[in-house]
Amino acid sequence: MSERLPKHLEDARYAASLALRFLGGRTLADYREDEYLRSALERQVEIVGEACRRAPDDTPDLRQRLPDAALAIGMRNRIAHGYDTLDHAVVFNTVGLSFAPLIEALERELGQPS
Repeated sequence: MSERLPKHLEDARYAASLALRFLGGRTLADYREDEYLRSALERQVEIVGEACRRAPDDTPDLRQRLPDAALAIGMRNRIAHGYDTLDHAVVFNTVGLSFAPLIEALERELGQPS
């Protein structure tokens, strides 16, 4: 394991936590209407995805232990490269449904209590 792995895992955990906090109890309609919320959430998703992409570079079996990381990586790529065809419902649902389990898995990897 490289010395950078804990940093990537922590960066992903922190950004995923922020994304969930930003989403709070908001609805998809709230999300679609609030450009500040969309921008903030998309930025955190980009950070989660990039940190998750970098983390397994030196720890290949990490992908099996963090299955929700693949969704975050895919969503990051979609935001970065397909911004003009982005489906807000997909971003909203990815964060709302996949980030809590991802945070738990990241905390396990970091040795933190969930």
